[in-house]
Amino acid sequence: MLSRSLRAILGGGGLALLAGATPLLGQDAAARVLLTTPLGNIEVEVYPDRAPITAGNFLRYVDGDRLAGATFYRAVTLDNQPNSPIRIQVIQGGLGAADALALPSIPHETTAATGIRHVDGTISMARNTPGTAASEFFICIGDQPELDYGGRRNPDGQGFAAFGRVVRGMDVVRAIQGRTAKGQMLAEPVPITGVRRVQHE
Repeated sequence: MLSRSLRAILGGGGLALLAGATPLLGQDAAARVLLTTPLGNIEVEVYPDRAPITAGNFLRYVDGDRLAGATFYRAVTLDNQPNSPIRIQVIQGGLGAADALALPSIPHETTAATGIRHVDGTISMARNTPGTAASEFFICIGDQPELDYGGRRNPDGQGFAAFGRVVRGMDVVRAIQGRTAKGQMLAEPVPITGVRRVQHE
């Protein structure tokens, strides 16, 4: 069964700022997070100074150990979105809207506000209407400007909420995208077996 956020990023389609979603004073401008999968590790850098709502939400999942056990289950290629005039390339993962570990959805933080664009390796939140993002996230493969504010992938023009980028492991991202799929759904979802903060080098 497709989650609402999954249907949104396929091309379809009131919320208070969560306590703890903004960075603490003195917190580093960026935080590193390691996602462990059987295909290898993906290390991402997230920016709570530039995207306090969205990055803060992601770090709540990380620090609460809520994403271990989630999966990458969707791979979008240029060839598997025949009904969309605006084609993108991403992999998507998360918990799904009905999962008990999913936190309440967050307000939408546009790329116009954060300045974080959807370029190769950007990590961003899947959503339905603005303000419905929760645990579902995606990673861009190649530059995807149509996912920015004003882009045409979503009819509302608000784009998606980018909050960081992959700094190591894009080979793993591309390997996930290349797995056998039925349409955009991976035949065998790739488990996210561990999620933790790591130190900057």
